[in-house]
Amino acid sequence: MEFETLALEEPAPHLLIVRLNRPEVANALNTQMGRDLLALWTALTEDSRGIRCVVFTAAGGRVFCAGGDLKERNGMSDADWQAQHEIFERAYWALMDCPIPVIAAVNGHAYAGGLEMVLACDFAYAAEGVRFALTEVTLGIMPGAGGTQNLPRAVGERRAKEIILTGKPFTAEQALEWGILNALHAPEALMPAALETAGRIAANAPLSVRQAKKSIHYGLQMDLRTGFRFEIEAYNRLVGTEDRIEGIRSFNEKRKPEFRGR
Repeated sequence: MEFETLALEEPAPHLLIVRLNRPEVANALNTQMGRDLLALWTALTEDSRGIRCVVFTAAGGRVFCAGGDLKERNGMSDADWQAQHEIFERAYWALMDCPIPVIAAVNGHAYAGGLEMVLACDFAYAAEGVRFALTEVTLGIMPGAGGTQNLPRAVGERRAKEIILTGKPFTAEQALEWGILNALHAPEALMPAALETAGRIAANAPLSVRQAKKSIHYGLQMDLRTGFRFEIEAYNRLVGTEDRIEGIRSFNEKRKPEFRGR
């Protein structure tokens, strides 16, 4: 797959690195990037192409994503603005619905839609020194790519209101403390750490990983009893798989399993 605004790399079997690739404009989200992200996440949902885990990062190293491209948006009609935002909405939803685990490796500042991308991933690591913010209210808009929903689920309602209603930037250390990030790393150690975690995920049974991700993601949107039932339905789909048989056999034969996603 090739895209105008994204750079893709497969550093090891079953692993994919996706880089936002507009470093000359702080990886700002323009219409083409929205189309490219929508196409990428949709393609991986329809056919994983053997990919078992994605590391989502950015080119340049200074800014992960500054949010929407305000130069492109300058002078847009209301209709054009809303049509563009529809593309962005679909791209973010496609990311959140992607059955393959996506780890954000935040190697630069993430503002507005950039932070919303991080929140849409399954979990996130970041480089020390990066900063985050949802700045939309300072521009006469509001978060519209999941920020008002995903941020409270990560940090709680009161903290999310403070972050969103002030538009004030916060540090990577605060993001870690508040639950937005899973870990902080020195800049040079960020990608190795993310790839190590991605490799561990990719070494597990891919159908099991997908079903577990689905159970967590959708179960949190249900009452507890319904979530239990949803979990069991997801679990039972794994009982008849070749990978389940291989997992038990390899354990008893004291060898590393060879999962095939079947």
